[in-house]
Amino acid sequence: MKINFNISRHLFYSLLLPLFLCLLANLFQARTLYAQDATITDFTVSNSKSQLILYLTVTDCFTDDMEAAIHNGIPATFTYYVDIYRQRSKWPDKKIKKYEFNHIMEYDSLKKEYKIYRDEKGDSKLTTSLDEAKILMSEINGFKILPLKEITPNSSYVIKVKAKLARKTLPLYFHYLIPFTSLWDFETKWHELKLHLAL
Repeated sequence: MKINFNISRHLFYSLLLPLFLCLLANLFQARTLYAQDATITDFTVSNSKSQLILYLTVTDCFTDDMEAAIHNGIPATFTYYVDIYRQRSKWPDKKIKKYEFNHIMEYDSLKKEYKIYRDEKGDSKLTTSLDEAKILMSEINGFKILPLKEITPNSSYVIKVKAKLARKTLPLYFHYLIPFTSLWDFETKWHELKLHLAL
């Protein structure tokens, strides 16, 4: 049987190509609708007798797809970044501290409980409440970032923070089984806080 390639090409351009473009448009629309707008809120610093202490919350960082993945045995890893700079009048700001640490959530389907590891505290928490697990994952509560004895008196400092869903969260084979995993990725912008410390 002889195939008329001109007809096949015409069929592709008239029927299949518009269908392909329609599917592609729907994909980009889905990415827009479900793209993460995760952001950092309640970002503040206080002090104890000996330390500067950091507090923050990451909001809008969980999606239905992410929760479904967690309930199917895929751990979620949030990575937090904290950079501290001392401002200098005639020179670029000097980075004096840099932190990177993880919060990891795992779900035990037999016990119906969530386990959250928090690197900066060196602890793990167990809860049967998804809402509580989300709070533990998305909050930094009382992280000691700088001893007061290391602060230069009457100096200004900039503290920058960022959080993201670690790419290593998904096993490699899942990137083939679930090609649109980026729909539940997130990475916040850098947020900064300026302090003048007259210690």
